[in-house]
Amino acid sequence: MKTLGVLGGMGPAATLDFLARLQAATPAGRDQDHLRVLVDINPQVPDRNTGDAEPGPVLAAMARGLRDGGAQVLAIACNTAHAYAEEVVAASGLPLIDMIAVACEAARDTGATGVGVLGTPLAVDLYSARLSGMGLAPVALSPAEQARFMALLYRIKGGDAGAEVRDGMAAVARSLAGAQAVIAGCTEVPLALAADALTVPLINAGQTLADRCVAVCQGQMPPA
Repeated sequence: MKTLGVLGGMGPAATLDFLARLQAATPAGRDQDHLRVLVDINPQVPDRNTGDAEPGPVLAAMARGLRDGGAQVLAIACNTAHAYAEEVVAASGLPLIDMIAVACEAARDTGATGVGVLGTPLAVDLYSARLSGMGLAPVALSPAEQARFMALLYRIKGGDAGAEVRDGMAAVARSLAGAQAVIAGCTEVPLALAADALTVPLINAGQTLADRCVAVCQGQMPPA
């Protein structure tokens, strides 16, 4: 099996959720059947949403460290950080399992033609470009609902996934009028939004990434 390197910490709770999903997705009868996973949980990566500092060099250094530690394939447990995927691949020379691509494929497989995205503005741009390239119509939040989403996101990052945040996230998701499926395009979203809160399929990008990582590291399919 290939050793997986995970760039994480964006945020820490979302990375732990991803790792739990990765473990649960692995068919195993004993410890040795699980993947070897190297994880860099680095909450000091500059905020991908504010533009105050450049995340690319930090992510590149993380990727090199994981490679030098023995990783053979990489995953980024953050949707927005995929804007710097090329820097990660160039710095490490390792293949990257693309969370954006995998989640879009899962949305397409539901039969949806209009796909809503819950994510930061940069993540929404990444998803919109990928969905459009697949012949699907991206459905975006209104500016007011996008602002509401960001406020809820930072509350989750601060450790608040209580009833008010969960209700707010569900209301934001339901505002995606015309969406036949919704992608949780931020790794914090599933911490406060359950699939049964919506009447359309909810695609958990972290779960689809975990499933693909298992398949790739077990040699069942290539990274891309």
